[in-house]
Amino acid sequence: MPPESDSTGRLHSLPEGYRALVIGAGGGIGRAFCEHLRTDPRCARVHGLGRRGQPGLDFEDPASIESAAQALNDGQAWHVLIVASGILHGPDLRPEKRLADLDAQAFSKVLAINTVGPALVLRHFLPLLPRGPQARSFVGLLSAKVGSIGDNRLGGWMAYRASKAALNMVVKTTAIELARTHKALVLAALHPGTVRTALSEPFNGQALGRDPMEATAQMLAVMDALQPEDSGSFRAYDGEVLPW
Repeated sequence: MPPESDSTGRLHSLPEGYRALVIGAGGGIGRAFCEHLRTDPRCARVHGLGRRGQPGLDFEDPASIESAAQALNDGQAWHVLIVASGILHGPDLRPEKRLADLDAQAFSKVLAINTVGPALVLRHFLPLLPRGPQARSFVGLLSAKVGSIGDNRLGGWMAYRASKAALNMVVKTTAIELARTHKALVLAALHPGTVRTALSEPFNGQALGRDPMEATAQMLAVMDALQPEDSGSFRAYDGEVLPW
C-alpha cells in the first residue's frame, strides 16, 4: 500500500525538472492531472493533448497519434505519460444492460477509444521516455474496476468492460517488454473510482463521485509510490491491487 495520499499531487520520486504529458487534457480528470502537475515546482513542463489541442490527437484517427508524438519529440526526455481519455456513453451510445443491446458499431467505437488508441499511444510515445537504469519515469493509463474479469458479478456494460479488460492486457504485455529496455519505468493501469465528471454524470456520478482534484492527487500518490517491480499492475486510487 502507498503512503498517505499527497493532496498536492506532486511526484517526489522524479528528477528535478521532470516533464509530463497528459492525453485527454480536455476531460475532467485530464484537466485535474494537468493542474496538479503545473503547480508542482519540480515539474518543468506539462503538455496536455486532445482532439482540440496542439498538436491535435484523436483516438479515432491513428495517424494523429503518431503525428503528435513526432511533434513532441524535441530531443529532451518526457518523464510522465498519463492517458486520461475514455468513453462510456455518447449521443448514440449507451452502456448495454443486456446482450440483446449489443451494437457492432458502438462496440467498435468504444474499443477504438478505450483500447486501440491508448495502445497506439504506448507504441508512439514511449520512445520519448528515458531508458537508463536510473531514469525513473511513470506511465499511467486510466482503466476501470468494471474491466476486472475476476470482479465482474453484475454483468452488463459489455463493450466498456471488454475495452478496459483489453486495455489491462495491453498494459501488462507492454510492461513485460519495457522491463528489458526501460528498467526504471513504471507502467500501470489505474482505476480512478467514481469521479464527478461528464463520464459518470448520467450514472449518479455527481452525487456519488469524488472531486477530480482529489481523485487525481490520489492516483499521482499511488504512481509515486510504485517501484519498477510493480510495473504492469492494475491499481485502484487507494493503491489496492485489483484482480484481472
